[in-house]
Amino acid sequence: MTAVDELGRRLLDAALLEGDFTLRSGKRSTWYLDKYRFETEPGLLRELGERLAEQARRAEPDADRLGGPALGAVALAASAAMASGLPFIIIRGETKGYGTANRLEGRHEPGDVVCLVEDVVTSGGALCEAVEAVREAGLVVRHAVCVVDREEGGADALARLGVRLASLYRAGELLALRETVVNPHG
Repeated sequence: MTAVDELGRRLLDAALLEGDFTLRSGKRSTWYLDKYRFETEPGLLRELGERLAEQARRAEPDADRLGGPALGAVALAASAAMASGLPFIIIRGETKGYGTANRLEGRHEPGDVVCLVEDVVTSGGALCEAVEAVREAGLVVRHAVCVVDREEGGADALARLGVRLASLYRAGELLALRETVVNPHG
């Protein structure tokens, strides 16, 4: 998507925080998109799931299933799965030491093509870890879709693993919108 639409405006209204934040990558930022503020709102979650399902179909038409890294992207992957009809897997940060001791939760077979779903991508660290985990299980990952690409190296990090990232929104577009709302004449 190249322009921020009404959904993007609602996303900003619900989740944009300004201040001093430390990101997962360790970098500092004066703004933060709180994914839990948009993933826990049923209306936003439903629409984002529909858009992500659409984006996943375009990016990876051969997908057998979607994949969402725990914890942040699970609600989005579930919403996109419901919209697309594709099953999804949950990718744990690490193998659990009890029960089935699975790192990937949900049914899957070696060779399945998975399109990853993510909320906000900054450096791509969490998504790169998810790619490695899915590939270690014998599944194929070539594409990932996200709600927002912060445009801070995540797409490049994924490209080095042979994964293309498609986003619903880019940070620059969202921040430009924020500026026009704050200063409509500037």
